[in-house]
Amino acid sequence: MNNPPAITLSHVSKVYANGTLALQDVNVVIHQSQFVSIVGPSGCGKSTVLRLIAGLGRVSSGHFDWGIPQQARKLAFVFQDASLMAWANVRENVRLPLKLAGIPKKDAMSLVQNTLALVGLEGFEKSYPRELSGGMKMRVSIARALVTQPNILLLDEPFGALDEITRSKLNRDLLDLWSLYNWTVLFVTHNIYEAVYLSNRVLVMGTSPGRIVADIMIDAPYPRSEAFRMSLAYNEYCRLVAKHLAAAMGNPKNSILQF
Repeated sequence: MNNPPAITLSHVSKVYANGTLALQDVNVVIHQSQFVSIVGPSGCGKSTVLRLIAGLGRVSSGHFDWGIPQQARKLAFVFQDASLMAWANVRENVRLPLKLAGIPKKDAMSLVQNTLALVGLEGFEKSYPRELSGGMKMRVSIARALVTQPNILLLDEPFGALDEITRSKLNRDLLDLWSLYNWTVLFVTHNIYEAVYLSNRVLVMGTSPGRIVADIMIDAPYPRSEAFRMSLAYNEYCRLVAKHLAAAMGNPKNSILQF
């Protein structure tokens, strides 16, 4: 990878107050502009990695270093639950981080409108969350992250609760935006098919304790069409990720269909 590092985790471990060892000796370098997915069983510490990077917790030992200077570093976090304000319309939900940052409303509205157009929500500015589908709610959540104009995007299973058709559409839209804005992306998912389609790198985590057990480069060009999902290369990458995931779960004979 020729791009310089964005984030380097060195011997990172995390122990919670109740004694749970969530992460142990995690070592990984995420390069600028990479799309990196993290897959693993529930409880392996995938979300913990994102939260530590986002500053939503402290490492117990080890450290992580930034390759992007603090003044140039802008993070955004998209959670699994859209967590929209039910009493506010789409426009006001997206404006929230700008409002919290003290940006005047008249200055914020052009950013909000441009971001809504970017995620395909033009015409829904005055709609309320109760009037939106699950996929549209997630678009609002993504827009709320993007309105801050980040260069590092952390996504914690944002499409996990969506149907496959909506999920596939949002996968394609996310890749289009990543290609346009050159973000560094860390994307947590349980879905190996999604991880392989989106990423140029997949990290596989094991549990008890949480650790990285495989680091797989997905050497396939972008843009990735639906033809890629049907290709032999895609199938082989999915099998490789599934093999490492099964081994991490202590069942190396499991087939890809069980994931």
